[in-house]
Amino acid sequence: MDGTGAQRLDDAERLDRLRLARADQVGPVTFHRLLERCGSAAAALSALPGLTGNGRPARIPDRTDAERELKAVERLGARLLAFGDADYPTPLAAIADPPPFLAVLGDPALLQRSCIAMVGARNASVAGQRFAQRMAADLGGQGFVVVSGLARGIDAAAHAGAMDAGTVAVVAGGVDVVFPPENRALYEAIAERGAVVAELPPGTEPKARHFPRRNRIIAGLSAGVVVVEAALRSGSLLTARMAFDENREVFAVPGSPLDPRCRGSNDLLRQRAHLTEGVDDVMEVLRGQLDLRPPSRPATRRTPLPAAPQRPVPTPVQTGTGAEAGDRDPVGRVVEALGPTPVTVDELVRRCQLSAASVTSVLLELELSGRVERHPGQRVSLL
Repeated sequence: MDGTGAQRLDDAERLDRLRLARADQVGPVTFHRLLERCGSAAAALSALPGLTGNGRPARIPDRTDAERELKAVERLGARLLAFGDADYPTPLAAIADPPPFLAVLGDPALLQRSCIAMVGARNASVAGQRFAQRMAADLGGQGFVVVSGLARGIDAAAHAGAMDAGTVAVVAGGVDVVFPPENRALYEAIAERGAVVAELPPGTEPKARHFPRRNRIIAGLSAGVVVVEAALRSGSLLTARMAFDENREVFAVPGSPLDPRCRGSNDLLRQRAHLTEGVDDVMEVLRGQLDLRPPSRPATRRTPLPAAPQRPVPTPVQTGTGAEAGDRDPVGRVVEALGPTPVTVDELVRRCQLSAASVTSVLLELELSGRVERHPGQRVSLL
């Protein structure tokens, strides 16, 4: 087997590989070591019971279990790509111990195009979301497919901005599980017009331990990772570190030193990340390295953006947890949508999905308490 995994698997080997990948105590590293040692998935399955060193026999799915997963993927209208298939994404196959399987709902051809990831804070500011959406659209216009994680905040804004050119959402659970639930409209739009990708079986609910695996796929699919608003301890920085480890480019958008949401992305600039203020900074690094093709989607597909990116995303930066936006009080929703960069009141109303009267009342309260500053042009910022 070569490093790209570019070969064709027969049905029996594919089924055995799926059983091996789903066996207890077998992750991507063990999966690849077993294949290298045994030469085939059937031989690896035979050897596995004698290789567990903790005294517990490994539970190995039988053929019926594997066939049931394949049928579940087919019922969803998705495809299951195996490492070793000719259409397995080449950049992802090149990383150390790539995922044995990927379920793809939507257009698998997007995974073979030049991809770039955009990640950032879940509790992103309005200005950060606006920047991410605009830059994703610009990257799509240059021929990139934008990859992100379907999370609140920067991820959702990036997917929305890149929708017309092509976008890929990598999810932490099964390909049919929408998380967070508020992004269902965005998920459905991506499944129809882009691609949703998952490493785990259909029906799997995302757990905290699944998100680093998702982040690794985001980095592995991409020639580079653009980070917009990331705290010092965040999944976005983990994605950037994984990109560094795989010799992919990392781009960091500078932010205010007064905003804790920008401390991680600013810290990347102290390392070897490229300072990025727009698409030209990305193209300067990557132009000539990639086979960039302009988007082929017709102009008639330019429909209004899904509602999900317009919703507030005022949850702490943490993996897989946090209150839904609708459960937050108006003051909390407004405060966490603001940052040191001034934004217009109208945009704040749209992003927070509150009435103009409610936002005006909250801003007055915050102004009287010394937490908000007003600027010309009906703009406000957080102090």
